[in-house]
Amino acid sequence: MSATSSHPYRKILVLCLWLATWIFVTSDWSIKALWPSLLGLLSVFLLGRVIAGLLIGASAGAILLAQGNPITAFLSFFTDHLIPALQSGWNISVLLFTLMLGGFVALIEKGGGIHALLQSWLKTSRSISRRVQWSAYGLGFICFFDGLANSLLVGRSLTPLARQAGLSREKLSYIVDSTSAAVACVAVISTWIAYQLSMIREGFCLAGIEEVNAFGQFFRSIPLNFYCWFTLVLLAIVISRNWNMGPMKKAEANALQDTAKADAKLVTEATGAWRATGPLVFLIGGLMVGLYLNGVEDGILPFSFDKVANAFGNADAAKILVSVSALACLVAYLANRGQFKEEDHPAEIYMTGVQQLLTPCLILISVWALTSTLKDLDAANTLSGLLEGNLPPALFPAAVFVTGTLISFTTGTSWGTMGVVMPLAIPVALNLGSDATLIPVTVAAVFSGAVFGDHCSPLSDTTVVSSFACDLDPIDHVRTQIPYALLAACLALFVGFIPAGLGAPALMSLLLGIGLLFILNRIFNSAQKIT
Repeated sequence: MSATSSHPYRKILVLCLWLATWIFVTSDWSIKALWPSLLGLLSVFLLGRVIAGLLIGASAGAILLAQGNPITAFLSFFTDHLIPALQSGWNISVLLFTLMLGGFVALIEKGGGIHALLQSWLKTSRSISRRVQWSAYGLGFICFFDGLANSLLVGRSLTPLARQAGLSREKLSYIVDSTSAAVACVAVISTWIAYQLSMIREGFCLAGIEEVNAFGQFFRSIPLNFYCWFTLVLLAIVISRNWNMGPMKKAEANALQDTAKADAKLVTEATGAWRATGPLVFLIGGLMVGLYLNGVEDGILPFSFDKVANAFGNADAAKILVSVSALACLVAYLANRGQFKEEDHPAEIYMTGVQQLLTPCLILISVWALTSTLKDLDAANTLSGLLEGNLPPALFPAAVFVTGTLISFTTGTSWGTMGVVMPLAIPVALNLGSDATLIPVTVAAVFSGAVFGDHCSPLSDTTVVSSFACDLDPIDHVRTQIPYALLAACLALFVGFIPAGLGAPALMSLLLGIGLLFILNRIFNSAQKIT
């Protein structure tokens, strides 16, 4: 429990804010649709308790939907929001995948393969902490096919290594989160692609254009997806130059205090790194093969780029995640069973890993309950309407990006943001400019804005998953990550979307942004030396 959660005045303030919900019930303010999200965010930070804060926001949403009737709101919370969230096939698969991955990591950690892997890296690197960071960065690109699976797999796999290497959980969680949605959004082969293409197609349909090459529009938007690219470049600079901003500096300093203890653990001999890498390779490879086999329509062979992309987009990702992770757990057991002591029971080891993720799963369920009320209140459309205005065509992509960031941050859903903003933005862009100039950057602005909230909103399932995959409180994750996210967002806005709206080439904006990141890092390091 955080220190702030025990402060009585904060609890009283949260209670007063919750009671203020009844003021919105009788009002005609359109902003009331955003109140549950705002109350949930405030409650999380004031109380220091994620589940309690999210449920307070969800209860406020239920009260607004029930027109202030507390009994109706209480019943509706379960029948209309909580139970449907637990009946969703995708949500159930996420919970099962999360719990099974906890048991998977517990098995390979108990077998000693992770320890052996760490030892092998230590022999070839002076900085084991930096090696673990680069491994998380690289593994994030390897797991390009799904953002949520990326966060869980990379986080749970490398947390034991990070702990022994003296790397803070905050830094690892930042790396894991930054290489999840940002990579999946620009990957032409991922579980996102079908939804992204359908949203582009929906936008053109609303503009009266039935025939459109959605994949071509998506491909043209990739270089213009400035937030994703700046996030990934910034992360590489952070790792290579040990750039710790704001709260991250303290988190890393605290982790370094355990470095000597971690080094002491590493002097013992350990063998059998394959016991960790084998099951991990099976899990990653199995997910990719499973997605392709499940989604391919015209026979497995011959392979083609478009065929693989469409297969990943059409695959039943929920079924594949659960099936492959179950098989991976079996492989992890078979690979490590010879290392277990007589008193070690594999089932107990597995359940220990599962139990560690029960509380985080409750956080996910709370997030789903809150976002369900926000959806019924039409919060995203409300915010989009409040932000509408007359803008010059050159500033339209920047306005779309800002709108997307606000919607995704306050609702915590990247796909929901795409679904709201894309159909509204494309028709406007078609009226403001030609397809060759404004459409690709507008599409990219929608994707970038959606990923921002998925990256750092406390209400985002990816944010929650990234934090608990690294054994970290979501509040600490958001607090240490948000300075980096805001820096990438500012560069995307002022160096990316505004110049692109004026007709500047994407390459020029990317190079300028990368140069500014190096300059800012140098200035930051100089200021650190002076202080």
